[in-house]
Amino acid sequence: MSDENKENLEYGLPSHEEMERSGDPVTMGSSPFKFLVSGLEWGNLPDNWTLSEATSVAVNSVDEIIVFNRGTKPIIIFDKEGNYLRSWGENTFSNAHGISVDNSDNIYCVDSGDNTVRKFDPSGNLIFQLGKEGERAEKMSGLPFAVPTQVAVDESTNDFYVADGYSNAKVHKYDENGKYLFSWGESGTGEGQFNIVHNISTDSEGLVYVADRENHRVQIFDQEGKYINQWINLSRAACIYVDKRGKEDIFYVGEYFSGIASNDTGTDLGPRISIFNKSGKLLSRLGKESYGPSVGRFYSPHGICVDSEGNIYVAEVSYSDYGQFLNPKRELRSMQKLVKTN
Repeated sequence: MSDENKENLEYGLPSHEEMERSGDPVTMGSSPFKFLVSGLEWGNLPDNWTLSEATSVAVNSVDEIIVFNRGTKPIIIFDKEGNYLRSWGENTFSNAHGISVDNSDNIYCVDSGDNTVRKFDPSGNLIFQLGKEGERAEKMSGLPFAVPTQVAVDESTNDFYVADGYSNAKVHKYDENGKYLFSWGESGTGEGQFNIVHNISTDSEGLVYVADRENHRVQIFDQEGKYINQWINLSRAACIYVDKRGKEDIFYVGEYFSGIASNDTGTDLGPRISIFNKSGKLLSRLGKESYGPSVGRFYSPHGICVDSEGNIYVAEVSYSDYGQFLNPKRELRSMQKLVKTN
């Protein structure tokens, strides 16, 4: 066995060739959260454009789908049918990671490569930038930023939170103008501790939900950073989106595969999408098989959002986690749309 394959067995990278995509569209989930899935790449790109991989996805007030990606155009906006509308952001980002929008459709982009958070207006004009390119805080120093990942906006105040991230174990809070307020969190597995603060969102009451990825959970905090509760029985919780449009908030959690390559055909280990209500009750779960291109499977759900009709858009870091290890290296599916059927 080669050294590369030994490493794959430990870290869950594919030691096999890409499986063939096959099959007709399938229905996933359970009522009232059932979805039709094609398994095909979503979004009609202009000729010679690529996503390479989509790292995050957001939806604005008019149901435009904003895809943050590591391809030729870092910000690409589609309508909800997948038709290309516009793009911007060329020569701006080092390593696209997280994207989110506020009530005014301002766009927050988190760049894990240059350790910055940028706020743009809906047309892509820069409003402000937090962090300086090329300057990263010392690992686990608690100072902003050490490979940040995502922003969540509190719609009641327009304050926002930065998940920080891969080399820190902190959530930082700022006011709407980017003034630093305070931080919380530390490394560990206990309440209020983190092991990769990978994604973050807020609900309609302003509570903060943190995808604590390598602790396989979502932690819940108030607006002052006080621990409230946690949801467990998750795989590697990589992203979270709160749909606030209905009578009650609905929570969508994207989970990575949590096995390793020696058990890469194990079931119920992710990757998958889990849907919860505010009390943490599991309402539906989408995905049972391990990673792959076939219908009903995911690679690595890294970003997620939901439009006004309840359709789910999933951004997957398929190249980083899988495509670069294939022979030859190649781009895999980066975006899926799950169409709500009831």
